[in-house]
Parts: sequence; structure tokens; C-alpha cells
Amino acid sequence: MALTEKFLKRIPEDKLGWKPHEKSMTIKQLANHLAEIPTWITGTMQAGEWDVAGYKAPDQDTVEAIIKTLKENTAAAEESLKKENEEFEHTWKMTKEGETLLKMPKFNVLQTMVMNQFPHHRAQLGVYFRLLDISVPATYGPSADEQ
Repeated sequence: MALTEKFLKRIPEDKLGWKPHEKSMTIKQLANHLAEIPTWITGTMQAGEWDVAGYKAPDQDTVEAIIKTLKENTAAAEESLKKENEEFEHTWKMTKEGETLLKMPKFNVLQTMVMNQFPHHRAQLGVYFRLLDISVPATYGPSADEQ
């Protein structure tokens, strides 16, 4: 989460509405999505399923609010992981209006569907930064901007 926060702190307020292509998310949407991902951990651990019908993405308007949301969601996610090992083996499923879209053990949901979202969307934000000539944070070693 510290790395995600490092990325979010580099977002200029005046660029929140920017996007590289008409089909892309804005920086604001992408940042809100990164701040939201820890709720997927909490949701996975606290429920047996999630019906995505009617899902509404978060919509914080400032970088400060987005970072605050990330921190709050992270604290809740960390707390939700304090379960007995057996809980991670329980089946979790994603549905939409009664149709099962995904069904697997909670551990696998966390590993494949949740945790893989962080590097994917941080990298996406890094591309946005590069296009806007904003310094890209080091992620898995030095960045060309931080050497």
C-alpha cells in the first residue's frame, strides 16, 4: 500500500480529469480504483459472495481524499485478514443478478483477482505519468526518473 500511496501522491490535482484516450479511465477514476481495491480484500473475507449488479465506483474528488480512502480501506482490509486458516479455504463467488461469474476459494480470489490488480493499475498510472512528463516512482527496482 505504501507503493500505491507513493504513486497517488504524484498526481497533480489539475490532471485528475486527464486520460490518454477516449476509452481510457481518467486519472481520477484510476486513482479511485486503486484506493478501492483493499475493499475487495475485506469483502472477500467477510462475505461468501458479491453480487456486482448495481456496483458504483468510488468518486473522491481530490488526491488527499483518495489517499485517505486508501488508508482507511487498507486498515479495514488488514483487519479482515485476521482469520483462521480454514476461512481462506472457504468458497467465494461473484455473481450478477443470480448468475455465477466466478467461484473459487477465498485464498485464490485474494491472490489472483485482488492482489494482481495493484501492480496492473499502478503500471497503468505510470504510463499516464510518462505521457504527462510526471516522474514515475520506482516500483520493482530503480525508475529512470529516480536514478
